[in-house]
Amino acid sequence: MQFATTPDEVRAVTDAALADADALVAAAVATSGAGPFETVLLPLDEADARLSAGYAAGAFMARVHGDRAVRDAGQEAEERLDRWRVDLPYREDLATTIHAFVATEAAAALSGERRRLLDRLLRDLRRAGHGLDAATRDELRSLERRLVDLQSAFQRNLDESDDGLDLTRGELDGLPDDFVAGLRPGASPGTYRVSLDAPEVFPFLQQARRRDLRQELERREFNEARAANEPLLVEALGIRRRIASLLGYPSWAHYAIEVKMAGDPDAVRRFYDGLVPPLRARLTDEVARLEEILREDGEEPPLRTWDWRYCDTRLRRRDFAVDPDELKGYLPLEAVFDGLLGLCAEVFGLTFAPIADAAAWHPDVVRFRVRDAATDAEIGDILMDLHPRDGKYGHAAAWALVPGRRLPDGIYQRPLTAIVANLPRPGGDRPALLRHEDVVTLFHEFGHVLHSTLTRAELTRFSGGETEWDFVEAPSQILEHWAWQADILARFARHHATGEPIPRALVERLVASRDLDIALTTLRQCYLGLMDLGLHGPEETRDVAAVDRAAFAVWGLPYHEGTLYPCQFGHLMGGYDAGYYGYLWSKVYGDDMFGRFEAEGVTSPVVGAAYRREILEPNGTRDGMELLRAFLGRDPSPATFLRLLGIEAGAPTAP
Repeated sequence: MQFATTPDEVRAVTDAALADADALVAAAVATSGAGPFETVLLPLDEADARLSAGYAAGAFMARVHGDRAVRDAGQEAEERLDRWRVDLPYREDLATTIHAFVATEAAAALSGERRRLLDRLLRDLRRAGHGLDAATRDELRSLERRLVDLQSAFQRNLDESDDGLDLTRGELDGLPDDFVAGLRPGASPGTYRVSLDAPEVFPFLQQARRRDLRQELERREFNEARAANEPLLVEALGIRRRIASLLGYPSWAHYAIEVKMAGDPDAVRRFYDGLVPPLRARLTDEVARLEEILREDGEEPPLRTWDWRYCDTRLRRRDFAVDPDELKGYLPLEAVFDGLLGLCAEVFGLTFAPIADAAAWHPDVVRFRVRDAATDAEIGDILMDLHPRDGKYGHAAAWALVPGRRLPDGIYQRPLTAIVANLPRPGGDRPALLRHEDVVTLFHEFGHVLHSTLTRAELTRFSGGETEWDFVEAPSQILEHWAWQADILARFARHHATGEPIPRALVERLVASRDLDIALTTLRQCYLGLMDLGLHGPEETRDVAAVDRAAFAVWGLPYHEGTLYPCQFGHLMGGYDAGYYGYLWSKVYGDDMFGRFEAEGVTSPVVGAAYRREILEPNGTRDGMELLRAFLGRDPSPATFLRLLGIEAGAPTAP
């Protein structure tokens, strides 16, 4: 695949993708529903694939390209592609074609993925308002198109944000020299710029001794792009309420969750109702321990949001002798990545080979070819773009750029997947050194990569991570567990300067500290999920700040006055609307699946082969619950999830 390098190339790639998709849909409509699957429905899936290719080569540049003009063109392209997807199910001629096909013998004979595609297309039509009057459908389409514009602008504002603090070396007290050396110069001579990028903001909040500066950096983080994004978010929430109302749903949450494993918002509420009370019961002791650290620093309680990471880090040093600076000396990026690939090769029967020319959008990007170890057959490629730069997507995510699928000539199209992250860069003669949190993030995102790369779905619609949205995180949640296994870490953790293996005692202390302050961290997840649910639910209040404050209370820490976190919470506008609960919900399943590895062998190739066969390869071709039962040999259980949270079995959780 050739990635666009100029704005004109982005536009040309997008024009071609849209033209191809239009022609394919026109061919399907021309059948009037009379014909086999290959002429009536398969062109629609092929159109989806053409748009995916156009997105990868062009619109994706909005997230990663170094040239602002190319990113702007990518943003425009992304909006055009998204509008096309929005418009498709509103087409009356397409609805007539699909409904006519339903009545044929060819439709009645469908099974497997092909039947599933027809069912999903019919659901798309229903959710686009077919059966309602033309004026209502026109309004729905217009509202959906406006949402595309708002979502794109919201993310762009975050990507282009350049807020932060310019500080002297004295004001960076507590931060190690290698961290400071990696900062860019501030606007004033002798200062250093601490940005809101993850490799800078999180170490600062973990280690900076100046409490007032932690507060100020968090204030800026919580308010990132607020002025630009607040009106966009408010408008988007209003549009979603209107769409739900036009379609007869009590709220956007009801509309969005209908197609997920949970089914309705009440199931999600019950999920939180079962988790929050026992976590709050543990919270008091956790906060008391952290407030001891504040007093040791000469500061007064209560613990604030800008204190908890700092106090947690100090507590790990004091009670577990886990020093993040000592630990990262044993976690150079290259060794960690080699260890991750080695683990996946062993467990899932794969080989990974670097490709000399990544042929990508930036020199930072590296490419790997994935093969099946048993047959040496090529499976797909992975692109890794791991370091921060101006204008780049600011967090960590995986993108399925080219979906695996069966081509019309019978050949299987090999998938292309990308990880985009913001891990520390090398500095001078020092390699890039990772915090353990970075290692967990890398393992998490690689779980998504495996999900997309190992797909064997026949159709684009069900390829890669195209499962229910509250199951899609399970393959990433399960992979995180390996980042906490002492034997796994010992395989690759070597000191970057001496080559000495990480001391076994240090690894054991790290693993022992895993669940330190687990109630506090999990309740933060509950806050974000409940805030998302509150903004999209049927509750009367439409005040974003009021909803945020009410949900924040579940966390148990004082609210950070003068901030409005939802305005920088990209998940609200980036596909997790009324769906952020899915991270914890799917963790139930990820933990349960890892429980089989625990029982039969953490690196067992036998269990790995079953996981690959029953979870990763089918993707969205079957419901998530079917996949789980096939891998586990039983109904899923929350036992491992609850054990890791320190909650007794019996609390309501995801079914």
